[in-house]
Amino acid sequence: MAGRRVNVNVGVLGHIDSGKTALARALSTTASTAAFDKQPQSRERGITLDLGFSCFVVPLPGAEPGTDDTQLQVTLVDCPGHASLIRTIIGGAQIIDLMMLVIDVTKGMQTQSAECLVIGQIACQKLIVVLNKIDLLAEGKRQAAIDKMTKKMQKTLENTKFRGAPVIPVAAKPGGPEAPETEAPQGISELIELLKSQISIPARDPSGPFLMSVDHCFSIKGQGTVMTGTILSGTISLGDSVEIPALKVVKKVKSMQMFHTPVTSAMQGDRLGICVTQFDPKLLERGLVCAPESLHTIHAALISVEKIPYFRGPLQTKAKFHITVGHETVMGRMLFFSPAPDSFDLEPKLDFFDLSREYLFQEQYLCKDSMPTATEGGDEVDMKAGHTPGGQCPRQQWALVEFEKPVTCPRLCLVIGSRLDADIHTNTCRLAFHGVLLQGLEDKNYTESFLPALRVYKLKHKHGLVERVMDDYSVIGRSLFKKETNIQLFVGLKVQLSTGEQGVIDSAFGQSGKFKIHIPGGLSPESKKILTPTLKKRNRAGRGETTKQEEGTERPEPMQPVTLSLSFKRYVFDTQKRMVQTP
Repeated sequence: MAGRRVNVNVGVLGHIDSGKTALARALSTTASTAAFDKQPQSRERGITLDLGFSCFVVPLPGAEPGTDDTQLQVTLVDCPGHASLIRTIIGGAQIIDLMMLVIDVTKGMQTQSAECLVIGQIACQKLIVVLNKIDLLAEGKRQAAIDKMTKKMQKTLENTKFRGAPVIPVAAKPGGPEAPETEAPQGISELIELLKSQISIPARDPSGPFLMSVDHCFSIKGQGTVMTGTILSGTISLGDSVEIPALKVVKKVKSMQMFHTPVTSAMQGDRLGICVTQFDPKLLERGLVCAPESLHTIHAALISVEKIPYFRGPLQTKAKFHITVGHETVMGRMLFFSPAPDSFDLEPKLDFFDLSREYLFQEQYLCKDSMPTATEGGDEVDMKAGHTPGGQCPRQQWALVEFEKPVTCPRLCLVIGSRLDADIHTNTCRLAFHGVLLQGLEDKNYTESFLPALRVYKLKHKHGLVERVMDDYSVIGRSLFKKETNIQLFVGLKVQLSTGEQGVIDSAFGQSGKFKIHIPGGLSPESKKILTPTLKKRNRAGRGETTKQEEGTERPEPMQPVTLSLSFKRYVFDTQKRMVQTP
């Protein structure tokens, strides 16, 4: 190997039958063990079922001739286009530096093309649109059709981060799959030149613990078990020990290869095959391999969340989504929360979660197209979906994700939430949200050991009426509680009178849900005036009539009713369900 190769991963994504595998084959000079639909099921069904990897090598753009790093190795990650294999696509997308979106020029954007574009926006920074199968266009009208589709694609990309991305026409396999190999591909050399101009050499960091995303695992007779994948962080050398954290197994590296070339070390970004002994490949189809004890298995996580705008419908608390982290996809139940209302404008932090702050519970993720409203439940208004002043959205929102089964993944990894059970034949985006894993919860009993420290609260607002005055410092209130409510739980909480005074709930009054309020500063003369007519009218009534008035609606209304409001916080994970008021 003359000098180190700098590896860049280019994802080949698109709708089923857009010609992705044919394009990867036309571009590649070296195929890995998992390239070009080698699986029997893939060949049988004529579609890609798994990630395929292959590569080609070109001179490193801008490199000085004769220096060590004179070669750029472009690793092509061929992702399946079939809708049911979206899990595999998401797993593959997380290791790519640049994406090629392959479009069948005769069909244009299709459902999975759109989903791949969404994944691209989440997972990578650069895009090239490849219009494939141009050989199927009538020769006389070919250029006009290419120009028309190019304009269409440019318009599609206008509202994405890939606005202005290059669009290039090719024919990866002229004549289709059954055509003889003598038919030369069209536009491939131009595509290679375009790739060279678009590829930015990613900054690779050799520091940090070794972590590799494994996408294939197989045995070689007489050698051992080979795990192939992409190094996500750190470095590895021959003889190092690696852990398969999902299985709690540690193995020594016997040999390593990069596309059939033996190597003694590899670093972040490299595509690598690691050979170990005495390990059954059936135990690990895909997953993570790491430096021993550097990764942990988690049962739940706190994540930063961003809704994918193409997903129809709300993201609701208690809803279950397919959660993809790395190559693992498991079901997870969500609980959404936002900053407190006065912190909506705070700068987002994507590298840690601050447990010292308080957060506001949300019934659903807040976004402008689904602004929630307060829902009334009898006399109580529970701001179930949180307080959104003036329809304002917070700059950052979070979720607690509780996994149905434990997952092994690094902190700060990409998280994608999907509804993969949705009908694949409908023209809808199944990808719901994406985010960053800020904190994993390793303890199986996290509901007791961790969650009480997570200060997510609900704002509760109750409204009632002042019924009558007892003396200058006491009034009787009603309609704040139901008859069966244990008012003793609310004793000591502050209430606000619409006349401006602040009172404290002192005790229950009778058995019908009424209560006595102590007003430390006393009632103002104006308040007494407002409340006196009610008292006089009641005094005129006979005993039986008073009872009827208390129960019914024919009681004379005061000139101006005095309302009571009680506001407090309740922390979602507080086992004692305390009611807290801000001083």
